[in-house]
Amino acid sequence: MATKAISDASFPVDVLQSETPVLVDFWAEWCGPCKMIGPALEEISDELDGKLVIAKLNIDDHPTVAGQLGVRGIPTMMLFKNGQKVAEKVGAAPKSALKGWIESEL
Repeated sequence: MATKAISDASFPVDVLQSETPVLVDFWAEWCGPCKMIGPALEEISDELDGKLVIAKLNIDDHPTVAGQLGVRGIPTMMLFKNGQKVAEKVGAAPKSALKGWIESEL
């Protein structure tokens, strides 16, 4: 399953009401490190299909949720389970490190 683009408006349903854990990637088009981890997140999304949804929220187009959650730098990834934030990671990392972090939190 590919990553899913979400918005401020869809965040409550797509993330907070999801029965599957959701990793939200806060990113922007101009962010080099965000673009660097994009392909890795796509692959992880396929590899963990059914166990995890990876959602991408563009902070330039949808700044409200990022502001409410205190996102200060990007990329910021937040893992939500049962409507609650359970983990957060700021900054880019290799695919193996990202997947290891995600799996340790699931």
